[in-house]
Amino acid sequence: MPKSRTDKEKIVASLLEELKKAKSVVFVDYKGLRVKDTEELRAKLRESGVSYKVAKNTLLSIAFSESKIKVSDEVLSRPLALAIGFEDQVSAAKGIADFAKNHESLEILGGILDEEFISGEKVNQLAALPGRDELRAKLLSLFNAPALSMVRVVNAPASSFINLLNNKVNN
Repeated sequence: MPKSRTDKEKIVASLLEELKKAKSVVFVDYKGLRVKDTEELRAKLRESGVSYKVAKNTLLSIAFSESKIKVSDEVLSRPLALAIGFEDQVSAAKGIADFAKNHESLEILGGILDEEFISGEKVNQLAALPGRDELRAKLLSLFNAPALSMVRVVNAPASSFINLLNNKVNN
């Protein structure tokens, strides 16, 4: 059943609102993806705070033009779904790239980062970056490294002395 004009306006308004809140957007050609796989993808993306939307390209192009985001006509000519990341710039790209490894029919076409269109290759590079939690863990380990080194240096004479005594007792 065709959508009325008001329904289409609501879809465009919803897309505009999500694009304003988005930290990043990934464009995906979902052609050939089974419904079961799409549901699995939606569930995985939802866990990481990413929304997965499918809309008509004409409505998407209206939303992009109203938000002043220029998207390639080549991208808008294919079946298109959007993975919209709200929490950080990497989560949408990571989620789609991880899912695409096991589903060859899913193709990354490009994305939006800082209100600029980026290519599919750039999205894959973005997906290769570590996530926020991983970066935090690395930063904490960097902060802890000097303290751990200090503890090892302070304990070295005592542990050397104990090793010396153990060697004397065992020989």
